[in-house]
Amino acid sequence: MPQRTAQSRKPPRLYTPQQRRRRDESVWTLVQGILAPAQFLVFIISLALVVRFLWTGDGYVIATASILIKTAFLYLIMVTGAIWEKVVFGQYLFAPAFFWEDVFSFLVIALHTAYVWALFAGSLGPTELMVLALAAYLAYVINAGQFLLKLRAARLQQAAQS
Repeated sequence: MPQRTAQSRKPPRLYTPQQRRRRDESVWTLVQGILAPAQFLVFIISLALVVRFLWTGDGYVIATASILIKTAFLYLIMVTGAIWEKVVFGQYLFAPAFFWEDVFSFLVIALHTAYVWALFAGSLGPTELMVLALAAYLAYVINAGQFLLKLRAARLQQAAQS
């Protein structure tokens, strides 16, 4: 069995030097850096409201409003993230460095959009809507974890090259 060298165990490079420069110089990097924690804060508040409704039956209207606000943040971060990818990688989505994060982002968007559609279509009751929101939120947490791992990998790559 061939032995793996230290070179073959290196993680794949996320950014070329040019891409890193474009990332660091882009206003869209700052926008993403502001929107991501803001969306997470909205998520935490909304999650608490959804769980409160499911636990007590109280607060349906505020929980629903919070889910719609969270969904708006999701759409905003997806659009600005696509612009960021275009600036850094030259394509709006599915750049090789973020391919699987983008794929999973579409599942997150689909679940949030299904919630909005079901809400306005009246096709689900309040409890079913909140369970759908929880499914969307679980997918969001997984997707956020993917992006946090990429952020860590990028920092490790940059430290190794410094």
